[in-house]
Amino acid sequence: MTDLLRRLLDAVLDESRDGLGEMAAATYTSPFHFARSVRAGAGESPVALRRRVTLERAAWELQRGATVTDSAFAAGYGSVEGFSRAFARAYGHPPTAMIGAERSGHWLPAPNGIHFHSPTVLYIDSGEESAGDVLLLQVQHDVADIVALLDAATGLSDDALAAVRLPGSAPRHWDGADESLVQVLWHLVSSKQPWLASIAGDAMPDMTPVQDVSALASLHDHVSARWLATIRDIERRRGWADWIVDALCEPPESFRLAQIVAHELTFSAHRRLLARWMLADAGVDVSTPALDPDPIMWQRRTSGGESR
Repeated sequence: MTDLLRRLLDAVLDESRDGLGEMAAATYTSPFHFARSVRAGAGESPVALRRRVTLERAAWELQRGATVTDSAFAAGYGSVEGFSRAFARAYGHPPTAMIGAERSGHWLPAPNGIHFHSPTVLYIDSGEESAGDVLLLQVQHDVADIVALLDAATGLSDDALAAVRLPGSAPRHWDGADESLVQVLWHLVSSKQPWLASIAGDAMPDMTPVQDVSALASLHDHVSARWLATIRDIERRRGWADWIVDALCEPPESFRLAQIVAHELTFSAHRRLLARWMLADAGVDVSTPALDPDPIMWQRRTSGGESR
């Protein structure tokens, strides 16, 4: 890394300097020239770079026992709510669901390999190659869209949830029927669990169907945090072509990690549309912005700036 870029990064990441103007002043340049120089050298705007590295530091602290409140204010956020929203947008799950350091890393996708490593070290991963924003968008949208569907189903009665609305529906025959809304929601939340167990080398999880929507929401928080952590780890080490021999299958089968993720995204997208059809059949208004299934619209809704 050149000395010039090092000085620019020092100005970006110095906690005593808040805002583009103060960052630029530290290098005796105008905000315009400073922002252009950082983007040219690092591939990110100063504000985006600082926000990402700051969130990585917060994730690192959370993994080591820090409270959400302490992490929020240490990261420069004016409220826990603002920090939680920014963290959830970046990691795909709330800070309370952060997986421990022994199970996952804390790095976010970066165009430049620059990451928070420890309080005394800034890590430059010169070999990082991103799978691209398409993968990140699809994975995070999938997780967030399931949350929206669970929220929409919260007010329905048990009878409405369990009513058979699409007789014979079974997108994946080995999962069982997807004839009712609660069956579809259960499969949306649970289907990643066996894959996660196989990738981690864990025992087969309990796949007894859950019927309560609030319990499904809690399970989704847990499963999605592990799923996103796993995706980040595979991406970080460029392991998409790696194979696992899944002994949980009968007989055992081999799968590439890329195949597993593509498989889950495909069937999840189908089931999310099924859930919308069933919600509408149950009388739920699915024309609201929160239930728009388009990842473009979801990203536009969630990518607005946060006050710091």
